[in-house]
Amino acid sequence: MSEASRAVLKGVRITPRKARLVVDMVRGKPVQYALDLLKLTNKKAAPILFKMIESAIANAQVKSTVDVDRLIVSEGFVNGGTSLKRWLPRAQGRATPIQKRTSHITIKLKEI
Repeated sequence: MSEASRAVLKGVRITPRKARLVVDMVRGKPVQYALDLLKLTNKKAAPILFKMIESAIANAQVKSTVDVDRLIVSEGFVNGGTSLKRWLPRAQGRATPIQKRTSHITIKLKEI
């Protein structure tokens, strides 16, 4: 049981908290089941993770001869990236700070 491949996406414009919900949903699942699950998930991170898993599958096929049907999502985690600092105008000339957060997403596949 060796690590087949991984896909990393940095600086994605989604908050880490929202992306973790979807990553936690597919961690430990077979890749085909995970892809089907992501197609039906109504979250912003779902199409992003769908493409990442497809990319990791392609990386596994190029790197070595693996059986795609035996691949599982062994690891998946989301780290916080840089935050864009913005200001929102408020009443009486005040302004409140806003942080537009970004994420670094990593998906690792393993053959069982």
